[in-house]
Amino acid sequence: MKLIRFGNAGKEKAGVNIDGVNYDASFLQSDYDEKFFGRGGLAELDAYIKAHQSELIPIPEGSRLGSPIARPSKIVCIGLNYADHAKETNAATPTEPIIFMKSTTSLVGPNDDIMVPKNSVKTDWEVELAVVIGKKASYVDEAEAADYIAGYVLHNDVSEREFQLERNGTWDKGKGCDTFAPMGPYLVTPDEAGDVDAMRLWLTVNGTKMQDGNTSNFIFKVPFVISYISQFMTLLPGDVISTGTPAGVGLGFKPPVYLKPGDVVELGIDGLGTSRQEVVAYTKA
Repeated sequence: MKLIRFGNAGKEKAGVNIDGVNYDASFLQSDYDEKFFGRGGLAELDAYIKAHQSELIPIPEGSRLGSPIARPSKIVCIGLNYADHAKETNAATPTEPIIFMKSTTSLVGPNDDIMVPKNSVKTDWEVELAVVIGKKASYVDEAEAADYIAGYVLHNDVSEREFQLERNGTWDKGKGCDTFAPMGPYLVTPDEAGDVDAMRLWLTVNGTKMQDGNTSNFIFKVPFVISYISQFMTLLPGDVISTGTPAGVGLGFKPPVYLKPGDVVELGIDGLGTSRQEVVAYTKA
């Protein structure tokens, strides 16, 4: 299945995408959140759709898409998980996964604007494969990790490099700003996602290709990452793990290239769809 959420920000409704058409599923499910995943809602939804697909009503064309999952309890990220990205940032290749967090308030829809933070001069892009957890996970064996996956999502791990690298402390400062986690358009369940170890992922800025990588170059693959994180924290249904970005981020250029208002970022992953974000200047909410 492909899950979507649609409607105005903060008022999204549950939906599904079938053969390229978006349908309203809000009469079946209030939202795709921890409760939904935790009670096995994916299986219930799948069974209903298979039996009643002809009864589904398409949503109006042009409807805004939100993140395909409601705000999760946490967004956990893996840093420097592609050797080429570690090299371009002059970082050592990790011997264990680097973990940092993005604030859940950074989550937005796949085509929402990226807002450059107040006082930012180094806002950057990162196309990533994100994994959505389907059930509570603690001390998971790597061999069983696949059982804990609800699906996969396209994610732009937007990053402010000065905040991240030059302001002392953890990376989180440059990762959790408002609008810094565009996700979607879909949550794609494992049966439809294809081989997550051989997915092409790409990103352009103003039509120029910046990133063109493949998950075959992971340093740490998805099952290991799930198992590893679960040794340090309990993952809840609906939580997101973002698995890292390939080379081609703005920080890696000589001289570096960063986003500015008016720029357009487009990105995609094979089988998970594409997204588009316009970059805008900071405005007070």
